[in-house]
Amino acid sequence: MSILVIGSFMMDFVARTSRVPKRGETVIGNHFARYPGGKGANQAVAAARLGGDVTMVGTVGNDSFGNEMIAILEQEGICTKYISKSKTAATGAGLITIDENGDNQIIVVPGANLEFSPKNIKTLEELIRAADLLILQLEINISTVETCVEYAKSAQVPILLNPAPAQSLSIDLLKKITLLTPNETEAELLTGISTEDITGAEMAVARLLDQGVSQVVMTLGEKGVIIGNRSEIRHLSGYGVQSVDTVAAGDAFNGALAVALIHGKSLEAAVQFAQAAGALATTKSGAIPSLPTLEAVSSFLDLQ
Repeated sequence: MSILVIGSFMMDFVARTSRVPKRGETVIGNHFARYPGGKGANQAVAAARLGGDVTMVGTVGNDSFGNEMIAILEQEGICTKYISKSKTAATGAGLITIDENGDNQIIVVPGANLEFSPKNIKTLEELIRAADLLILQLEINISTVETCVEYAKSAQVPILLNPAPAQSLSIDLLKKITLLTPNETEAELLTGISTEDITGAEMAVARLLDQGVSQVVMTLGEKGVIIGNRSEIRHLSGYGVQSVDTVAAGDAFNGALAVALIHGKSLEAAVQFAQAAGALATTKSGAIPSLPTLEAVSSFLDLQ
């Protein structure tokens, strides 16, 4: 059962500080580190560590960071033969500030990720058709995402779209998505409905279902998730952990969700498995370094 991830690569530069600076203000940080990441790469590694058979597609720069990203994925057992290198753009970068509560603010500089175009997808039609599940995010060109969706939809390949970073999406695109996994901010942008409380979040999920999405899983951080399909909309509580760094927690969730679904778990059971992976990711620093193994997730669930 194969998972195809088409998406982004980012080298993350992470600064820790007691609080995020206000406009025009300089604050003193207490730690700096560099971590490999990017939503696409994160989700690919998350799925691979949890037992998924994963192929990753996208573009990195022809530089040391790009080489490092490919090497890391290969170490995780991910197929990287379809990853291309840009001749002109650098590997994407993420500038991340994390406060003492573990909350983060992120600036993404896409770089080579934006050179991955619909033209590239046309050469990968058979690869998409052969997948059992396609995972997409929004750190590559939206036209490329739309082309991927068209190919997958025509081949009846299920599509998991994590609509991050937040941006508006067409109704035509949403109608073709099998499973949409927004967080509160992304769902609010897509629907115009406030998601500050559970009632509002449930209303936003209902709106997305009305727009044609087959299934929605909205992540609410420590408040849990809202799951919705044609028959029901439900709130599931989250797991309590001591959070250190929330970077890549959503990516851990999406990778885990994909693996659980492809192995035949119900949506609710898959979400609970994904919640455990996401919670564990917050207990370690960095993006890819924080992503848990199947053994870790299984042990965590045994203790709940």
